[in-house]
Amino acid sequence: MTNPIKRFRGGIKPPHTKTTAEYETVKMPLPEKIVIPMLQHIGAPCIPVVKKGERVLVGQKIGSSDAMISAPIHSSVSGIVNNIRPMLYPGGFEVTSIEIKPDGHQEIDGSITPHLNLQKEDMLLKIKESGLVGLGGAGFPTSVKLSPPPGKVLDILVVNGAECEPYITSDYREMVENPRGILEGTQIIMELTGIKKAFVGIEKNKPEAIKKICTLSREYKNIDVVPLPMRYPQGGEKQLIYAVTGRKVPMGRLPSDIGVLVQNVNTVAFIDEYLRTGIPLIKKKVTVDGGAVVKPMNVEVLIGTALNDVFKFCGGFKEPLCKVIMGGPMMGVSQFSLESSVIKNTNALLALTEKEAARRKESICIRCGKCVEACPMSLMPLYINAYSLKGNIEYALKYHLNDCIECGCCSYVCPASRHLVQSIRYAKAEARKLTNEKKEREQSGK
Repeated sequence: MTNPIKRFRGGIKPPHTKTTAEYETVKMPLPEKIVIPMLQHIGAPCIPVVKKGERVLVGQKIGSSDAMISAPIHSSVSGIVNNIRPMLYPGGFEVTSIEIKPDGHQEIDGSITPHLNLQKEDMLLKIKESGLVGLGGAGFPTSVKLSPPPGKVLDILVVNGAECEPYITSDYREMVENPRGILEGTQIIMELTGIKKAFVGIEKNKPEAIKKICTLSREYKNIDVVPLPMRYPQGGEKQLIYAVTGRKVPMGRLPSDIGVLVQNVNTVAFIDEYLRTGIPLIKKKVTVDGGAVVKPMNVEVLIGTALNDVFKFCGGFKEPLCKVIMGGPMMGVSQFSLESSVIKNTNALLALTEKEAARRKESICIRCGKCVEACPMSLMPLYINAYSLKGNIEYALKYHLNDCIECGCCSYVCPASRHLVQSIRYAKAEARKLTNEKKEREQSGK
């Protein structure tokens, strides 16, 4: 490696709780019903391109959008479209969703073919058509990240295998079970973007993954494996870039501004599989864990499968269920219903008992500064929290509200149990609302 490993500022060391790390991924059987939301990514939602009563095939496009930042959505099953209806999301808004009754045949759409020996422009178009988004949790359309704006030259690819959040082991299983696919996908992205150097960053609590990818990487040019110290949020984009390359992404800027592209290990592995098979993004590797689950495991799940069906496959619940989180305990989103669906960026489902989900009652801020010390973005969460609660979004923005990565470090260390991340998410939503209202006023001339 050219640069020594750097330690990012702040961060915490929560328990790893990687109980499913050595559990080989199990393929879940076909569920009785699939419900596929038309919004599974950052950007514009898709519009259904199928109708109720229509038969669809595996891999057939069922949702599309002309927006630059969006990603098409495909059917994960063959069957009949039973309904097209709004479905309430945990964020509190409704999303048009397509309900499909599988016919059990899993007939693949006839237009699906491998995409080999393509030119750069054609490959980018195919990756966009695959519906691929960042599979580490953010859900940003991959084709957009692979096409930086004019004037921005990428020279380093960082493949994110840190998986630093407690419980989650789906990335680890991909590294252990499919190291070749990860390295092939990495090489494809390097050829596609013209990047000459790639680093695969993996936390040191994953020795088997480090060993397998290290051994195979000798067959590839300019791909190095970087074992990383265990510190949350090591897998945060800006923290990972600094640790691996020594480069800092300035406030309000993107990795592409400093010549770096970051991709999750599952994302690069999918690119390799997709170009070989032509099958779009219709399945997801998901860690199922938590004290309430009978059989914690890693499961390959079809997108659109209800959470309830996934938990049933894992034996159901052995204790009363207190909370279900999609994602990890630090950055995941609590679910209001087990009828919610697995989507593209679902990497874990946690069923927590009352003891695991217990939290002390929130009290007043004592100005101890622990949240400031823990923040990996060098922010002042206590002030953003205070202005958010007062509804003063303008001042929250002055304290770099939008630079918060919502990692949860501040909430984790707060002795007063302040709901810091929740208030920041609320303030971000209000800021977006104000921005949209301003644009509407400008467009109307008022």
